[in-house]
Amino acid sequence: MNSSTLAGLGLAIASTIATAASADVTISLVGRSFSGLSFIEALDYEAGQELVGVLTAASINVTLDASVAYTYADDLCLYVGGTEFTTGGLLQIGGYDNLGANERLGWPNGNWDAPGTTSIGTVTLLEALQFNGNRLTDGTIWIGNGYGSDEASGTWTGTITLHGVDVIPAPGAIALLGLAGLVARRRR
Repeated sequence: MNSSTLAGLGLAIASTIATAASADVTISLVGRSFSGLSFIEALDYEAGQELVGVLTAASINVTLDASVAYTYADDLCLYVGGTEFTTGGLLQIGGYDNLGANERLGWPNGNWDAPGTTSIGTVTLLEALQFNGNRLTDGTIWIGNGYGSDEASGTWTGTITLHGVDVIPAPGAIALLGLAGLVARRRR
């Protein structure tokens, strides 16, 4: 199983606060290709990004741009596991192959391999996952192709949204926000 980091792989992370009580993290994919059982870290952990909050649900809104060897739109997989990608994690949503997660759910639709097939909908977790800002103890968020044929690959464009969690900004980003605040205050 392949894994690589976020840098330069066509993923973007956006965190928006919906209300004071909840937050969502949206992972955007633009023409992102994954071969069979190939996964990448969905957050830039090396830059200090971590999740906080309680993951209660996930939404998908993607289009399958290209498919090889019967990769379906709903094979795009959200996986919560260890810091190295291995089977037996905490959560798997999507994907044909069973990766042995404690909880395995499927996306509500997208069971076709024709380019242009969409997978759209929300899945509510049976057991919410707590994130305290430490991927070593909480679990790492992975995105990839959950169909394991050696020849398989798929290309997706769209978003996966994690409901109930927020991204802790990298320490450098926090410092920049503080500096911006000082500059703004000084101008007044």
